[in-house]
Amino acid sequence: MTQPPKKRRVTRVGTVVRTERVTPHLVRVVLGGDALAGFGAGAFTDHYVKLQLPPPGAPYAAPFDAETVQAEHPRELWPVSRTYTVRSWDAELGELAVDFVTHGDEGIAGPWAAAAQPGDLLQFAGPGGAYAPSPDAAWHLLVADDSALPAVAAALPRMPAGAPVRAFVEVEGPADEQDLPGVTWVHRGEGPVGAAVTAAVLAADWPEGVPHVFVHGEAGFVRELRRFVRARWEVPRELLSVSGYWRVGRTEDRWQAEKPEWNAAVAADEAALTV
Repeated sequence: MTQPPKKRRVTRVGTVVRTERVTPHLVRVVLGGDALAGFGAGAFTDHYVKLQLPPPGAPYAAPFDAETVQAEHPRELWPVSRTYTVRSWDAELGELAVDFVTHGDEGIAGPWAAAAQPGDLLQFAGPGGAYAPSPDAAWHLLVADDSALPAVAAALPRMPAGAPVRAFVEVEGPADEQDLPGVTWVHRGEGPVGAAVTAAVLAADWPEGVPHVFVHGEAGFVRELRRFVRARWEVPRELLSVSGYWRVGRTEDRWQAEKPEWNAAVAADEAALTV
């Protein structure tokens, strides 16, 4: 049987309207321009885009055709893909906000965001997404690190009225907290990513009933907390949004290549819980 062709996300080129240093390690880049017409975000609170960034020294800039670049240049000059959560989309103004975690010159997307100026162009595909708070859940649990903080921030205003919400977000320190009422901020300090937020979740008290769970961030702690919530509440899959956005010591390209193995390990955890 012939399989239907895989639907390709639309590639767009946004123009930087403004930037904001939200915290010492986070830059918000707001994009606009006619190319964002019909962007289509809004159904989910974890919408994301796939940025297409030329590496340093590349002899081309946005807009570009990735297939043409790959045909004409060596691999080290090919654009790199980086996945970022949509912080907000204002369809009326046609403005898309994306938050970037920055650590000096580390990486490609962070330094680009830190140096971005109005008028700069950014090429991306999307949006994707799959999670929005269920109106039928007894309560809601959200757990994230810096990388998934934008999705938590987008989800909080969409929570059903009257439903209890427990939100835990791990950041480096107090200066990285944002004005998000109801969030329990956990400080990583010099510890490994995810250790502090995992400890906070395991020590917490909980409302009655089965929650709708959102656990996104570094793959190690995400997997550990997935095991916990499945064992603690027997959360059905339709109320479980769990994603390893990244992994310590891996580039995104390498992590995406390894992620099927991680998914298989998560499936093995699931099988062990149902034995």
